[in-house]
Amino acid sequence: MTWTVLLVTLLICIIKVLMTCLPTGVVEWLIKKFEMHSKLDEKNATITKAGKILENKEKRQVIDWFNNATVLERYTIIAGYNEKKYLEPENGGIPLVIYAKRGRQTLKISLYSYHNRIDVVKQHKKKTVAYSLRSDHLQKQAMVTAGDLV
Repeated sequence: MTWTVLLVTLLICIIKVLMTCLPTGVVEWLIKKFEMHSKLDEKNATITKAGKILENKEKRQVIDWFNNATVLERYTIIAGYNEKKYLEPENGGIPLVIYAKRGRQTLKISLYSYHNRIDVVKQHKKKTVAYSLRSDHLQKQAMVTAGDLV
């Protein structure tokens, strides 16, 4: 019995040491693999607003605002049940759509602006993730755009 406890304790200590001393590259890979709000790169992203492609300064600003936004909350999506609620919101207006290339995958990120938050719907393959952001600049830009389109 004591040998079992001793071996289990020793095994747990070894696992703990290995987990806390991982190389930086491995840690960064693990973080990127599981992060919800990933940073966008200007070279690998295409941004459209009401069917019009944003270029140069506008594109850089939107990417910077998106990268610096604060994540508020993650929404639970159940495929076939409430997925349509997030993909086609009633009061979301015209979304800002970002197509980002990450490796061989292409992500479609739709940004729906409200007065107190930005809802983000990220789609790749058959997986959909939805969460809300706080970004004053993106919210103001969406309000100006909505005023221009009316």
